[in-house]
Amino acid sequence: MIRFRPYNLLFFIGICLFIIASAGCSGSKSEREEGRLIQLGDQVVTDFDFDNAFEFSSAAYPHNDMQNSGILRTMRLRLLNQLIEEMILLEKAKELQIVVSDSEIDKAVNEIKKDYPENEFKEAFLENAVSYDTWRNRLKIRMLMEKVISSEIRDRIVITKKDITKYYQENSTDNSPGSDIVDSSYDRNEIVVKTIRREKAEKEYKRWIKNIRKEYKVEINKELWKKILGQDRK
Repeated sequence: MIRFRPYNLLFFIGICLFIIASAGCSGSKSEREEGRLIQLGDQVVTDFDFDNAFEFSSAAYPHNDMQNSGILRTMRLRLLNQLIEEMILLEKAKELQIVVSDSEIDKAVNEIKKDYPENEFKEAFLENAVSYDTWRNRLKIRMLMEKVISSEIRDRIVITKKDITKYYQENSTDNSPGSDIVDSSYDRNEIVVKTIRREKAEKEYKRWIKNIRKEYKVEINKELWKKILGQDRK
């Protein structure tokens, strides 16, 4: 599932390996045809793309987990679903004519850079063997997907006084039976509203992505996928 999270340099270096759309992929046309794993419209993910993405994502798991065929299978299935979700969101963005401008990307990059000393920001790309242009392109794609999610889900969520009161009751350290109390601090209430909106959006996203997947024809090379899963067998 797509997670809602703030922009983070290393996070975006990681997802830049999730290569989607033929414009960003390597290999000749014939090689890509032969290794095509997933296709949605003109978007293609090959077995090579999948392996690269899996190699990076698996680095976050304990070594023992990587020796367990059951866990490996679950990891691969999770990655497959994540890639399909990305492809669907990008296709939806195209339909809704949602775009991300250069000025929006520049603003996001500057916000990210604030959290890193200049040298550390540059070195992160060298350490992960990722070019700045590739990372910036992936940042643009991620922003595009989040715009779709905002348009289809977040912006349509209504937060009521009852929602806020319930949040304070469930998260208060005071166990007294107050029933309709909303904090008088505007800043605190604003944070609570953002938290409630995020929680509602995450729940709604599960339902939304399940339904919208039915609208798109996602082609999976079953023989190739079977071969990929077979790598996990002892």
